Amino acid sequence: MEREAFPATLGPLLARRLPHCVKLRFGQNAAAMEGPETPRIQGANSAMAIEVETKDCTSLSDAEMEEMADISAEGPNTVDVGVLSKQAEAWVLVTEARENGKLKGYSFCTLERIGGTPAVIIGLASVKRASKRDSVLRAMMTDQLRRAVLAFPDEDVVVGTRFNDPSGFEAFKSLHDLVPRPDHKASGEERAWGRRFAKRFGIETARYEDRIFTARGDGPPCVFDHSSLKPEKINPDVAALFDQLTIDNGDALVAFGWALAEELEKLG
Repeated sequence: MEREAFPATLGPLLARRLPHCVKLRFGQNAAAMEGPETPRIQGANSAMAIEVETKDCTSLSDAEMEEMADISAEGPNTVDVGVLSKQAEAWVLVTEARENGKLKGYSFCTLERIGGTPAVIIGLASVKRASKRDSVLRAMMTDQLRRAVLAFPDEDVVVGTRFNDPSGFEAFKSLHDLVPRPDHKASGEERAWGRRFAKRFGIETARYEDRIFTARGDGPPCVFDHSSLKPEKINPDVAALFDQLTIDNGDALVAFGWALAEELEKLG
């Protein structure tokens, strides 16, 4: 199935088929998302490796949630341990990225079928504002997509989340047919997908504007929080998608894109 890439496709992502709860290591020199190199599994003695683990939310400790709260406190989307505890109850899996044992990013997610279609649904997520955050973001997304191909072999997978900053779209660089996107009028089916994801995020119908994929807030949203290392290079048309948001009210953009089966199989 051929889909349009936006803003650019990610080079092949290679990983090895591993058990349910594993740790992957990504070398510190892994290229940024737009680069040609791919994450690679490193040995235990690799210096400054990014270690990624995806596990059941039920195994999260209080100490881990405190680390997550500390990361979120560094950005504009602050969440406390109480919110994180509720997220752990609401989601099935959590992905953690660490460097030398220190948490650098996390993401709550679940893999399920929505109306029969395979989906990766990403809830609250945050990447630490550090010099290697592009590599951390890439490593987390790679692990979640690898899990998608293990759960849904030979199928395209839709990936959805919420953003309140255009930097968040960097998480979707490997995906195709992103919605919303500049100069694209969403079809009825695409608007329906927006409503499906909004429902999955617990957004009330009255608070969701499906033509602009916007969830009106009633408090701090549980978004995918990421800040670009190169904000000056963000496409102004992409940034304009967020002009209708009132961030202080908790507004967020519901966004999704497609991972193609032929690309996902390289992760298996």
